[in-house]
Amino acid sequence: MTTDAERIDANRENWDERVPIHVASSFYDVAGFRAGRNTLHPFELDELTDVAGNDLVHLQCHFGMDTLSWARLGAHVTGLDFSEAAMQQARTLASELNIEADFVTANVYDAVNVLQHRQFDIVYVNMGSLVWLPDVRAWANIVAQLLRPGGRLYMLDGHPLSEVLADDTLTVENGYFSPEAIAWDEGGSYADPNAVFEHTRLYGWSHPIGEVVTSLANNGLHINFLHERDYAFFQRWPFLEPHADGTYRMPADMPTIPMTYSLMATKPNT
Repeated sequence: MTTDAERIDANRENWDERVPIHVASSFYDVAGFRAGRNTLHPFELDELTDVAGNDLVHLQCHFGMDTLSWARLGAHVTGLDFSEAAMQQARTLASELNIEADFVTANVYDAVNVLQHRQFDIVYVNMGSLVWLPDVRAWANIVAQLLRPGGRLYMLDGHPLSEVLADDTLTVENGYFSPEAIAWDEGGSYADPNAVFEHTRLYGWSHPIGEVVTSLANNGLHINFLHERDYAFFQRWPFLEPHADGTYRMPADMPTIPMTYSLMATKPNT
């Protein structure tokens, strides 16, 4: 029987292969980032303010462009990801652009020990994160340990409803409340659908919104807000329509559903 550790390792092999493809893709537009483009969404800048001078750790940071965007806004940043290939690229990018940042290779569940029990003003988590984690309760405990009193978690992620629905239609394919891993073979990537990978077997987990919020609350965090959004940031379904702001939305004649959400939670001062 495949264990969660083996599933995570299989995912890591695939993400290692994605790094050079993503770096070269127009989706990530690394050249634009080198020229000064900030990769963060406008609503992120509205929701997570006053980052200058703050210590920020970005969990599951891929090859670090969002991490470095926060650094450009004055945060002292640390990025963490399980892919050493991603971390090597992040370090190279930071060095090329003369941006001060630390990048650490580690499974997110090992973050507290690997970061030597450091605490941060901000824990930042963004798109495509929780789906790769088998245990959201353990993740919430890690987040709480990483935060200083008064510190903030800010996360932006895909809505778990997306993991329930099939890739080509809005039919139900997986259980919303199922704790079991979802396994699939994926050719290509959201950044390059024509990419070819050696490691195509992937595993994911659905974490209902209620489980995420309750896990954070049970670890002593105060939920400031939860904002659900009716758009995605890539072609999640073939019928979604691209918009000039980089979002993909339902056609006007179709009902809307939640596709992404953002959340902020604060660790009390006492």
